[in-house]
Amino acid sequence: MITKSLIRCLAGVGAVTVAASLSGVNAVAAQTSSYSPHAPKVVASGLNSPRQLNFSPGGSLYVAEAGTTGTSGCQPSPLDPTVQACVGLTGSVSRIGEEGHVTRVVTGLPSAGTPDEPLGPADLVFTGDHTFALTIGLGGSVAYRTGFGPEGARLGTLVQVNLRGHHRSPRVTEIADLAGYEARVNPEPTDIDSDPTGLARSGRGFVYADAGGNAVNSTRHGGSTIAVLPAVPTMQDTPHGPPAGFPADSVPTDVVKGPDGAWYVSQLVGFPFEKGSSTIWRIVPGHAPTAYATGFTNVTSLAFDPRGHLYAVEIAADGLLSGPIGALVRVRAGATSPEVVTGGLFAPYGLAIRGHHAYVTTHSTEANAGSVVKIDL
Repeated sequence: MITKSLIRCLAGVGAVTVAASLSGVNAVAAQTSSYSPHAPKVVASGLNSPRQLNFSPGGSLYVAEAGTTGTSGCQPSPLDPTVQACVGLTGSVSRIGEEGHVTRVVTGLPSAGTPDEPLGPADLVFTGDHTFALTIGLGGSVAYRTGFGPEGARLGTLVQVNLRGHHRSPRVTEIADLAGYEARVNPEPTDIDSDPTGLARSGRGFVYADAGGNAVNSTRHGGSTIAVLPAVPTMQDTPHGPPAGFPADSVPTDVVKGPDGAWYVSQLVGFPFEKGSSTIWRIVPGHAPTAYATGFTNVTSLAFDPRGHLYAVEIAADGLLSGPIGALVRVRAGATSPEVVTGGLFAPYGLAIRGHHAYVTTHSTEANAGSVVKIDL
C-alpha cells in the first residue's frame, strides 16, 4: 500500500500548481464564487500553510500554521528519496483579529518536509480561556523524526499551549507522543507512519485522526485505538495509475463529536485520489465504523453548526490529480454526493463554524499566501 501519510496525499497539490498558472486557477475560483449566494470573503491573509482553525471560549479565531519547513536535519523524504526533507522552527499559531490583523501568538514550532509540502502544527482545541491542545504533524516514523535532530523533537506529538505561561510568554509542554503510539501499536499494520491531524476533546483526554496510521486514536489511559479505516478499492482503471480494485489508502483527516455523542470522521482517500471515493464515517467506540454519507472527495475537515447540521471541506472536489480546487459542502445523513455551499476554493483545508458563518482556510500549502475566508451559511 502507498501514500500512507497526508504529505503524500497532498503531493498532487504542488505538482498541479507547477503545471498550471496560479493566477489562472484563482481566476476560475473567483468566477465560480461570484455566482454563489454564499460567496467567500477574505478575512485574513499572509499565513504560512494554514490548516485547521478554532475559536477560543472568548470568541477569538485561532489558526494552526504548518510553516515553511527549514534547512536543518535534511534527510531523504518518505515521498521521494531523491528529494531532501528538512526541518525548521517555522510553525506557528495565529490569532485573527479585527479587520484581518494576524498576530502569531505562538512561534518556533517545528515544520518539516519540503517547502511545497510542509507538515507542522495541524489542529487546535481550546481547553480553557488561554490554553489549548495542538497536534503537530510528522508524516513518517519515529526514526524519521529522530533524523531531523533536536528541532524535530516535537513532530508527531500532542502539546499543550498556555498563552499566559512563564513571564506571560506562551508555554508549550508535551501531552502525548502520538508517533510513539503508532510505533508501539501500529493499528493498521502495513508500515510505521504517523501524521496526527484532526483533534477533539474527550473528557480529560483527546481523540485524534492519525492520517499516516489510517486510524482514529484516543490519548486516554496511555493511548488506545478507536477505529481503523479500511483501504478503499479504486473504482476504475486509469491511464497512468493502478488498475480498478487497487487498495487506495483510507486517510482519516479530522474528527468531531456529533450532537448524538458519536464521533464523525472525514476521509481523504489516497492515490489516485478518485472523485467520489471518500466517506464520512460515524464511529461509536466499541463498534465498527458505519458510513454516515458517501460520494465525497478528498475531505480534510468537518464541523457541526449550532443546529446540528454537518459541513465538510473538500480540498479537491474533482480529486487532487485534477488540481486543488475544492469546496465547502453540506453533509446529510445517507447522502451519496455532496451538497455544495461554495465551490472554487483554492486548496481549502480547515473549517470552523460560529453562528451562521463558516470560516475556511485556503491556499493551505503556500508560504505567506494562506488565507481564511468567511462564508455565510
